Amino acid sequence: MAAHPPGSLAQLAGEWLGIELSARQAGQFSALTQLLLEWNARINLTGITQPDEIVVKHYLDSLSLRRVVPQFDGQRLLDVGTGAGFPGLALAIAFPRLRLTLLDATAKKLRFIEHAAAALGLRNVGTVHGRAEELARQPQHRERYQMVTARAVAKMPTLMEYCLPFVQLDGQMIAMRGADAYAESNEAARAIELLGGEIFSIEELALPGLEKPRFLVVVDKIRPSPRRYPRAGGLPRKAPLLAFVKKG
Repeated sequence: MAAHPPGSLAQLAGEWLGIELSARQAGQFSALTQLLLEWNARINLTGITQPDEIVVKHYLDSLSLRRVVPQFDGQRLLDVGTGAGFPGLALAIAFPRLRLTLLDATAKKLRFIEHAAAALGLRNVGTVHGRAEELARQPQHRERYQMVTARAVAKMPTLMEYCLPFVQLDGQMIAMRGADAYAESNEAARAIELLGGEIFSIEELALPGLEKPRFLVVVDKIRPSPRRYPRAGGLPRKAPLLAFVKKG
């Protein structure tokens, strides 16, 4: 990582993203940092443990979704494979009218998220424990979310099978990717089509203080996902749709 840019999180969010954080919200982010470090000493939540890195790699990276989402208020967002709670917790602090569900298969990470949400007074956060390919087949989750996000969960063809079945018609899936975003998006093109999606845009981001760019891949949901997807038994990861389709 390059030298941390000058200024507080509130200053960086305002200058870089146009997000105005109140003193209360800035305090919530500071408290979240302390909670994250305390819990991380007991359970493995994140490899990012320096406060300045947390600001950029967790908080600003999460809030960068503002670049492609003009309106969060009143939206229902599902964060798949949320891990330590990113981007979900950061979005919950910055956009208190956003309704978030944070999904993960690791119960101890969800316990941290639930504790943090309660400690910070975040009333717009709920959690779901389970595997995405199983939960996406349940009526209470299938095609019920206006936005679905995921960060560092799986390669794009697999990620599309995990996520697009959760997205309602006319909603969006936003994949937060690294340097291989364009190549992975091309690899996932057939999977996206099969699952009822269409790539809307790929936004390049230069996070303050980082040398390598980040990318937001925005996928519109234009048709219902076929009922046979997502496949069970770990197939989305073992046999990604692109390879599966090629084998006929």
